[in-house]
Amino acid sequence: MKKILCLFLSATIVCYGMAQTIDRSKPPKPGKAPSIDLKDPASFTLPNGMTVLVVENHKLPKVSATLYIDRGPVLEGNKGGVMSLMGQMLSEGTKKMPKDKFDEAVDRIGADVSLSSSGGNASALSRYFEQAFLLMAEAVQEPSFPQESFDKLKKQAITALKSGEKNAQTISNRVTNALSYGKHTMLGEFETEETINNIKLEDIRKFYQDYMSPSRSYLTFVGDITAAKAKELATKAFGNWKGKKQNLPNIPAVENVDKTEINFVDLPTAVQGEIKVTNVIYNPMSNPDYHALLIANQILGGGAESKLFMNLREKHGFTYGSYSEVGTGRFMSMFSGSAKVRSEKADSAVAEMILEINNMREGKITEEELATAKALYNGSFALGMENPARAATYASNIMINNLPKDFYRTFLQKINNLTVADIQRVANKYFRSDRSRIVLVGNASKILPNLSRLGYPIKMFDKYANPITDKASETGVKETDKNTEAISAFKLIDDYLKAIGGKEEVKKLNSVKMQMSMEMMGRELEGTDIRMNPNKRYTEMKMGEMKVFQMAFDGSKGYQAQMGQKKEMEEKEIKEQQDDKAIIAQLFYLTPEYQLSYIGTGKAANEDAYKLKVTKPSGKVSVEYYSIKTGLLIREESTSTGPNGEEAMQAVEFTDYKKVGNLLFPFTLTQMAGEMEIVMKIKDIKVNEGVSDADFK
Repeated sequence: MKKILCLFLSATIVCYGMAQTIDRSKPPKPGKAPSIDLKDPASFTLPNGMTVLVVENHKLPKVSATLYIDRGPVLEGNKGGVMSLMGQMLSEGTKKMPKDKFDEAVDRIGADVSLSSSGGNASALSRYFEQAFLLMAEAVQEPSFPQESFDKLKKQAITALKSGEKNAQTISNRVTNALSYGKHTMLGEFETEETINNIKLEDIRKFYQDYMSPSRSYLTFVGDITAAKAKELATKAFGNWKGKKQNLPNIPAVENVDKTEINFVDLPTAVQGEIKVTNVIYNPMSNPDYHALLIANQILGGGAESKLFMNLREKHGFTYGSYSEVGTGRFMSMFSGSAKVRSEKADSAVAEMILEINNMREGKITEEELATAKALYNGSFALGMENPARAATYASNIMINNLPKDFYRTFLQKINNLTVADIQRVANKYFRSDRSRIVLVGNASKILPNLSRLGYPIKMFDKYANPITDKASETGVKETDKNTEAISAFKLIDDYLKAIGGKEEVKKLNSVKMQMSMEMMGRELEGTDIRMNPNKRYTEMKMGEMKVFQMAFDGSKGYQAQMGQKKEMEEKEIKEQQDDKAIIAQLFYLTPEYQLSYIGTGKAANEDAYKLKVTKPSGKVSVEYYSIKTGLLIREESTSTGPNGEEAMQAVEFTDYKKVGNLLFPFTLTQMAGEMEIVMKIKDIKVNEGVSDADFK
């Protein structure tokens, strides 16, 4: 009878469910927020001031420990990058073990040990954890700081900086912080090649002494360990560590601009515009508006269902994605909306981003949008609780930010109690579309002409956040002074030929053979470039004894070969190779085969320059920059078409001119393609010797 009753009840439930009408056009209503069962970790403090937290979890035989020094930002000044380098040097060996022996000791037990300027981390199976933990503690307290490692890391830091010089996002982040907080402040300063070069090994040691300390530090154990064992290990490893007392810096508040403005950085190689609409805010975790701001940001730009994403990508197709974020913490931070968009749509994208921010400020938020944002936070919060390390993070957050003990236990309750009115209120207060910086990095020639229609003041900056003054006052030449007697295509070419040695000397140039070197992806390449009039050329690049690239053109046909794969030149490539009628192509620029047009002034290689548009016999167009001061060619820009029809801007800058015979040649060529930058150094140039037709076969 019991079995029959169960079957009857099951059938009734199924039939009842099938009879219901389900409206699939509406998302299901979110249920009640999950209850938060959050246990406080064990905690104690060592005599040197280090706070220790222990979260026991014996499900897996693994333990991790994280040391965090809560010192806040540090002003590095003209030694920008020293803290990062100091942190990297902690992994370069200890006073007891050189780096190779230390790494071998870590690998032997299958552990993970990492170090940084903020502390370190050790993770291993339970049976090996003590060894891993003591290795981490040794690296933190007894670094050896070898000179050889310092020189290596310093070189790598400079290489990394150079690789980001043409990265629009890198430039945007740097300029945004510098303009918003001040470029000489803790929050706004940045590292450059100059500041890295200023750093000496003594500076690394000094910053270590000043800032690596148990004072204001938190050591967190998570995993298969007891509180008693953690205390024993912490005391053994760090009990005798001493250091200077750390104090949080007092960072003055900064104000937003009085009225929204556009801060533009010209990056001619950019094929997209990097847009950031931003303003400074103060949003500590103790802020009564903290939870409402999280949800407001989620609705505006937190994901693929947000207003910015649905507008800029789904409705208009300007971008692959547009998002927003809200900073938090004990110091000033930022609200920002961002997008990467096609250059010709940058102005429209800015307008739509401001529109969506204003929609939030005006309360144009649906109950469905609010419910979706809440559901996302409910789900992600619940999933996060499955990670035992989360409890330790929450506990340290409460201590560091001086939060109520029940901050996380009541987190979802506060999220789910929010109303549309709450979201509008915080949007009005923190999303300051009326006092924002619209930071835009991109190709000025493609973006600026349409940007003024938005009605915002436009201020120009270089990639290091230095203001660019009006070009007319700098050079005495207005952008509208095109093809005048004073500035003409003829004069630019004539002045250039005079600057490099004179037309008659150029005419004597029949061949050149150049030896060069360059670094790519950390590897050194050596090369040879041979040219002979009228338009013959051979280029070869080698890595050691291996040829990685060859290009040969004998005047009528040619080929390219990469890593042994040879490809004959097609008709279009042949015509472009035939464009240069001489080694110094400008010798023929004033003939009818070339079309020249002076198009104003610009900046290249840190110089003011006249810009000349050149249409070559093949139809290929380039823009050449000639220094106003010297008359020399300092930059050439052109556009290439990729395999899928996409356009990419390429540029070469010519610097470090030196005399060879009676002519000047550039000895440094910096090639930029998209966000990649390759610097080629000329080691030797031979003129009119050692070159024959056989070199181009």
